[in-house]
Amino acid sequence: MNEVQTLIYVQAAAVAMDLHLDTAQAARVAAHLQRTAAMAALLDAVPLADEVELAEIYCPAPFGAHA
Repeated sequence: MNEVQTLIYVQAAAVAMDLHLDTAQAARVAAHLQRTAAMAALLDAVPLADEVELAEIYCPAPFGAHA
């Protein structure tokens, strides 16, 4: 998404979530979202095979009677 599309997305998402963002706030959120997307693109470009996945599979801690 380009900057204008990102701002439109942020504004639409704010309306959907009933968040009251003024123009400056929406612009700041859009800028952060653009930076986050750029970082994600860098990570996505790293050539890793499936077996090299570093993230541990989520395993919840024991809770209650099962502990």
